[in-house]
Amino acid sequence: MIAVPDTSVVVDGRFKDLLLTTEFVNDLEKIVIAEATVAEIEHLANEGKTSGISGIAELKAIFNISKDIFIPIEYYGKRPTKYEISGAKKGDIDAIIREAAMDLGGTLITGDLIQKDIAEAKGIESIFLKPHKTVKLKIEDFFDFETLSVHLKDGLFPSRKKGKPGEIELEKFDKVYSEEELKEIALDILERAKTTRDSFIELDEKGASVVQLQEYRIVITTPPFSDRFEITAVRPVKKLNLDDYNAPAKLMERFETAEGILIAGAPGMGKSTFAQAIAEYYSSLDKIVKTMEKPRDLNVCPDITQYTSLEGDMAKTGDILLLVRPDFTIFDEMRVTNDFKIYADMRLAGVGMVGVVHATKPVDAIQRFIGRIELGIIPQLIDTIVFIKNGEISQVLELEFLVKVPQGMTESDLARPIVEIKDFYTKTPLYEIYTYGEQVVVMPLKTIRKESSPMKRLALSKLKEKLNAEIGIPFSLDAVSESRIALYVNNDDIPSLIGKDGKNIKKLENAIGFSIDVRPTEKPKEKKGKIPVDVDFREKHILINIEKRFARKNVKIFLDGDYLDEVSVPKSGKIKISNKNPIAELIEDGIFNGKNLYIML
Repeated sequence: MIAVPDTSVVVDGRFKDLLLTTEFVNDLEKIVIAEATVAEIEHLANEGKTSGISGIAELKAIFNISKDIFIPIEYYGKRPTKYEISGAKKGDIDAIIREAAMDLGGTLITGDLIQKDIAEAKGIESIFLKPHKTVKLKIEDFFDFETLSVHLKDGLFPSRKKGKPGEIELEKFDKVYSEEELKEIALDILERAKTTRDSFIELDEKGASVVQLQEYRIVITTPPFSDRFEITAVRPVKKLNLDDYNAPAKLMERFETAEGILIAGAPGMGKSTFAQAIAEYYSSLDKIVKTMEKPRDLNVCPDITQYTSLEGDMAKTGDILLLVRPDFTIFDEMRVTNDFKIYADMRLAGVGMVGVVHATKPVDAIQRFIGRIELGIIPQLIDTIVFIKNGEISQVLELEFLVKVPQGMTESDLARPIVEIKDFYTKTPLYEIYTYGEQVVVMPLKTIRKESSPMKRLALSKLKEKLNAEIGIPFSLDAVSESRIALYVNNDDIPSLIGKDGKNIKKLENAIGFSIDVRPTEKPKEKKGKIPVDVDFREKHILINIEKRFARKNVKIFLDGDYLDEVSVPKSGKIKISNKNPIAELIEDGIFNGKNLYIML
């Protein structure tokens, strides 16, 4: 038998392994490698693609084995033109290899089912080699159950990151690996990616390859792109569900109604882990959920289909998703302008969108849209921003579109459309975004200090005396800004204070020289059946300990009559509130000042 292997079985080592089987070698007369195969491998190697480097190594190994088993090896045919090489993916090289097998009366050895079927249709003997069986990867030797990522570089000690977001340690190995040893590991990775289920080569360009190998996301870089040969492998250590984040009931209700969510955070803070959790949460609500990823590395359940860029273009992926009509789409790692435009297009088409962006502060997530998307449309695209820090929900923001005078401006004719960014829990405005001339301004709002200065207290006292002379109803007041006050009165007194068409309140504003926000003083009424609770203060959060008989029930939290929040009690009976949450600060201050914390069903 004359064996004519094609490129597919040479590059991934299947033909080399076949030469080590006695049964095959006993019938083997000669090995013939088409010059087209050599040219294709050489072309890939010249482009710096790892598959080409592995192919050259395999050609050397085949030559050495042929000498050991005393089987002659020949190279046959003409070298293909650059046009034929560029058409390799369209079958031009495969056709040349088939012709070589037909001319020599040889047997075509292939790992491509289409190549095998066409060869048999032309009367060419062929042998199909199945993919390698899965074995333990060499890269796995560097991982243990706590390892997040492994970093291998030519001539340096390998290192790995261990721990969890916010508490990561770098650990060094005691052996330096050479470039040849790293190439061997890289070849093993590429071979497995071609033959292992749920694995694929996402990118194979000159100097860089990106491989998704089951749970491992691996980046292989070579000179000239990187200064040395390098392999970086990342693996998710723990898979979480939404319950593990101890989100308050108020936030869980928001997730059920929100349709434009941004998940933001710095690299390595746990954004993708939270995106996985929310994707599976929506799937559990009987929603159709898809993902858009490049590369595909979210670890989600099989019900959720993961899409990457179609022909290298995420816009084409978006077009397909609009035909599929999912309820929610998770867009992981939005970076370039086109990604934000695709997010906007799908959201405006009615698809629920969850986008993941890099940001060092929550407001930075919105700034990524400014200049790419028209300002007035942004609140229609995004209603909730979840900022992740150290693997936890650090802050939640919401957006509102208003027409008003920006804070710091006093003239009423300066009113303009404004995007107001507020804290989700306290509804406190934090930023205003508006246009000023040709510039888009992101203005942080001044917050009112809890302890006012003597000068401010004196000013408020004088203002209160003036208001007493103007209105004859009980009230309290506070400063909102340098030109605006909040006037708190009973609900029943609000209509008469404002007057028909706002006539009375305008007259009062003119009299005192300040803009007035009229607000009710009434608070949520308590219900009977107060249930005292204990609180444990931890470094990063507080724990409200509730009897387990109340597990899975909704309760309201009160602090000496002041309503704080409504939450669902977890199975453990321990309600966890991050110290970043303003409610945690209220509870801590209240308890240290002798107030009582209790719940009501």
